[in-house]
Amino acid sequence: MTTATPFRPSGRHHVVIIGGGFGGLFAAKKFAGADVDVTIIDRTNHHLFQPLLYQVATGVLSSGEIAPTIRQILRKQKNARVIKAEVRDVNVDDKIITADLGGKDVVLQYDSLIVAAGASQSYFGNDHFAEFAPGMKSIDDALELRARITGAFERAEITDDPAEKARQLTFVIVGAGPTGVELAGQLAEMAHRTLRNEFRTTDTEQTRILLVDGGPQVLPPFGKKLGRKAQKTLEKLGVEVVTDSLVTNVDRDGVTWKNMKTDEETTVAAYCKIWSAGVAASPLGKHIADQIDGVEADRAGRVPVNKDLSVGDHKEIFIIGDMMSLDKLPGLAQVAIQGGEHVASLIRAEVEDGVTDRPDFKYFDKGTMAIVSRFNAVVKLDKAEISGPIGWFMWLAVHLMFMVGFRNRFVAAYSWGLNTLSANRWHLVATRQQLHARNALRKLRTLEDEQNIRSIEVRDNLKFGDGRDTRAVSD
Repeated sequence: MTTATPFRPSGRHHVVIIGGGFGGLFAAKKFAGADVDVTIIDRTNHHLFQPLLYQVATGVLSSGEIAPTIRQILRKQKNARVIKAEVRDVNVDDKIITADLGGKDVVLQYDSLIVAAGASQSYFGNDHFAEFAPGMKSIDDALELRARITGAFERAEITDDPAEKARQLTFVIVGAGPTGVELAGQLAEMAHRTLRNEFRTTDTEQTRILLVDGGPQVLPPFGKKLGRKAQKTLEKLGVEVVTDSLVTNVDRDGVTWKNMKTDEETTVAAYCKIWSAGVAASPLGKHIADQIDGVEADRAGRVPVNKDLSVGDHKEIFIIGDMMSLDKLPGLAQVAIQGGEHVASLIRAEVEDGVTDRPDFKYFDKGTMAIVSRFNAVVKLDKAEISGPIGWFMWLAVHLMFMVGFRNRFVAAYSWGLNTLSANRWHLVATRQQLHARNALRKLRTLEDEQNIRSIEVRDNLKFGDGRDTRAVSD
């Protein structure tokens, strides 16, 4: 419990938003011109267009196109303040939030709280897999994967051992949802189109790409018909689709999975492994739920919310996006966006007009889509199912529309246009720091625990729920 005096911008109603993703950002923008003060807290300084991370990992886009800074987005919104810090505690009874950045405490008093901290990768209790198979939830993840992907081809180029070369040219993607399917398609295009003539002792067309999932089909939310079409397209690109198979081990050398129907185990040697199966809500949701009677987070960390998206009997607290559990709504950007705007509208109506009757949140399903390859995407709009070039153009239009800023839209459209006309990719730069930083930081944390010290650099990399001392022992 902090003893610092909580900060309030003014005497106006203070709305604190935790998380600068789709839900948090669209909620903040909805308060433009409102008679409230808005503080948005995020552990990064940018708003991430997460559905396009795989294009950063595969060199189609640079990170800047999909991650503009939150301050830049909200610079003209005078009632909005941005704080880059990691939330360490939410005191529900006292309405106080404690966050820190490099040992510096930030303490805020709120009148309304919107929690939109999103989700992280879930390894279903096998967190040790993460050392060898990074997920796809942050810019750091995408840059590391880019380094791993390009590094695999570079390593293959300098080995004379056929077995080792085959291992370097084998990529295993775990999880056949939209991210896994999109990654598999882009990797196939890189191997068979982009990199085809760039190496002298390595035939990149011999690259082996496996997409492994425990379910019976790829893209389960899209239905069987579109799932089959996506799988056929991937197989034409050379991707091996392995369904009904549960991954039982991931290590330095490769991946092992068990067929759920036959119990047969298969081990494939692979240098580059990518995890895109499953998500877990931010531990912040459970931290809040544990303080409210009658509210309990589920196994994935999602918190059940009321029809207006408030939590339990605390009508001043709202949880939205990937962190909420309501009517089996999917963890899509549109759910977060509409939830954020709904909550902001409720608060504005109560503060400015004294409205106390809260309408229920009603989600308008604008469809789901995934790009499979160049000129080929699958789109599900209610009962309508679209695939092929038409779906691909729809995918382009929708993703351009939701990118933030004219410059990012223009550059992305230009990059996509070049990618369709040319085999080249201009964003494949990779560094050793990108490749090793995540695991190096993990090992440094272990070393610091052993020596009972803390450094600012390591602490700034922590996530809520790590359970570590946040006081600065050494700088």
